[in-house]
Amino acid sequence: MNAVMEEQDNYLASFGRLEKSLGGREPSWLQALRSASIDRFAELGFPTVRDEDWRFTNVTPLARVPFQPGRLVDLDSAARAQVNGLACLADDVNRLVFVNGFLAAGLSALPRLPQGVQADSMARLWRGHPDNIEPFLGQYAVSEGHAFRSLNTAFMRDGAYLRVARGVAVEEPIYVVCVTTGESVVAYPRHLVIAESGSAVTLVEAYVGPGETACLTNAVTEIVVADGAAVDHYKLQREPLSAFHIASLAVHQQRSSRFSSHNIALGAKLARNEVNVVLDALGCECTLNGLYLVAGRQHIDNRTTIDHARPHCASHELYKGILDGKAHGVFNGKIFVRQDAQKTDAKQTNKTLLLSPDATINTKPQLEIYADDVKCTHGATVGQLDPEALFYLRARGIDMGSARNLLTFAFANDIVERIKVGALRQGLENYLLTARDLPVKEDL
Repeated sequence: MNAVMEEQDNYLASFGRLEKSLGGREPSWLQALRSASIDRFAELGFPTVRDEDWRFTNVTPLARVPFQPGRLVDLDSAARAQVNGLACLADDVNRLVFVNGFLAAGLSALPRLPQGVQADSMARLWRGHPDNIEPFLGQYAVSEGHAFRSLNTAFMRDGAYLRVARGVAVEEPIYVVCVTTGESVVAYPRHLVIAESGSAVTLVEAYVGPGETACLTNAVTEIVVADGAAVDHYKLQREPLSAFHIASLAVHQQRSSRFSSHNIALGAKLARNEVNVVLDALGCECTLNGLYLVAGRQHIDNRTTIDHARPHCASHELYKGILDGKAHGVFNGKIFVRQDAQKTDAKQTNKTLLLSPDATINTKPQLEIYADDVKCTHGATVGQLDPEALFYLRARGIDMGSARNLLTFAFANDIVERIKVGALRQGLENYLLTARDLPVKEDL
């Protein structure tokens, strides 16, 4: 515990150095936001397993590492190729690439961005056009009671800003690729997405890392979906098995808007993904899909909250996990229906496939309902591969590894087939079908 307290002090000292380096050059509202956030972290400290929200995820190994804020570094050709492969990234797609939390202009390109779409660096905007950001930043991913969000808000230096004008439909996906690299480096990417009334956009967030360094990504994304707008969001996490990943996604939906999220988690030694969606007007629709594959001694924690704040809204949630080796998975999904949210239609399901007797899952789907005219269901299942199906495939000359991959693919396929971005779907299919084993690494 003393080591954890010492590292907490290191973060506070690091913030002092950041303030000194910035030299008061940022807008006063941003300085105030940073200061309030670091004060909140100083008050909270790192969460422990005694905190209900973190009961199954011990962050002590993360808190003990003396992480230091990263800086923008050049990637050599081999690292660039590895990043492109991990992120399922083609050369001609619209993309913003961030290395250690800073825009890498040489790796970014927006060749086919339509009129009415602004894709830029957050740092450039809060220096030059802060009015575009101030009304939204920190309003949805609040730091109250959350140490890692507080750290992100205090230390954020850059991230993606995406704004789609009223009525504009973006046909091709826009990629935001975050690369964290370097031993004991921490990156704090901060993204803001605003889809104005009647607009439509597909966003792919990819978090990757070349090499096997013990680094930390602490990411926060805020998305505002205005009246009648539609956002199709994908998150792919393929960081090294020596890395740590903590991420929060906060979504605010307005009247008759549609939001879908597809969360694919494959990497990291310890990863936690939080998704919080507020359906704050009539007629909203929200879909949350998730697929996580972990092995060895990996730990993956998914925590979702869908807040039905207004009537006549619908939400659909399906998370699937595949665990091998001595991996540990956590799923905590909550559907909250407020008193005024009559005619809510909500369904939540978590299914887990255990490929090893040593793999474990803690799953807790929740309904908290204060309205009386609703249709809400939730459920969780945990199982293993069907031995009869394995025998059937083996009897036809298919080796054990391929048979297991085929059955694993069949389990995951209803998530995979919902992915509309072709390169991302194909990359995941190849991963599921061609890997002889899931990413087992016993020496983590």
